[in-house]
Amino acid sequence: MNQISQLTHREGGRAEMLAFAALFATIFSVFFIVAVVAQLMMLNWRSWFPGAEDSKSLTGGVRAAVYTLMSQIN
Repeated sequence: MNQISQLTHREGGRAEMLAFAALFATIFSVFFIVAVVAQLMMLNWRSWFPGAEDSKSLTGGVRAAVYTLMSQIN
């Protein structure tokens, strides 16, 4: 019986991990597109996303913004 509950717990953790990865990828893609368009238009996009203010690179800023948003969701 103990083995069954451990197996169910592992499968639930895997599903949760996949859901987190899918949500992260979706939000990252949207933020990245917005940041690229804003960068091409020479706008200060870093002030739009929380956590991206001090970043030096485009991908680093987007990643920081996504992690900040994900921490607010959980």
